[in-house]
Amino acid sequence: MAQARRLTHIDRRGRARMVDVSSKPVTLREAVARGEITMRPETVARISAGALPKGDVLGVARLAGIMAAKRTPDLVPLCHPLPLTHVEVELTPDPAGRVRIESRVRLEARTGAEMEALTAVVVAGLTLYDMCKAVDREMTLGAIRLVRKSGGRSGTFVRAGERP
Repeated sequence: MAQARRLTHIDRRGRARMVDVSSKPVTLREAVARGEITMRPETVARISAGALPKGDVLGVARLAGIMAAKRTPDLVPLCHPLPLTHVEVELTPDPAGRVRIESRVRLEARTGAEMEALTAVVVAGLTLYDMCKAVDREMTLGAIRLVRKSGGRSGTFVRAGERP
């Protein structure tokens, strides 16, 4: 049986703490996260046609995701502020009734960008919901997951069953 790993954000007394990364080397790190928002096929068609009252829904959601990645430490209390060098958010409408969301975050730092990539996906999805709720209140944001991460002491992680 594998030995349980200690939670790094909890001290010996069980209190939340920010991890000290000062002794870790600076390395190139990248994280990729994905999620999706499901909706009625008619809503996806209106998004693709640019026929929603609030305008360029995908463009605004893309920008919101990028901005959110940059603000992750303001939203997640124990995240380190990181010098992000690249953030990309892609939104792909699927006529069957969803928009796929993918973010890629890159930086050279002492700690990784997983939280920033995940935050970008979540906020892009929330923005889509906000911009489309007038025509479809039954949308569902989900399947949010880290797909790949590289760099640092723990090396590369690729989620099974996902293309990196």
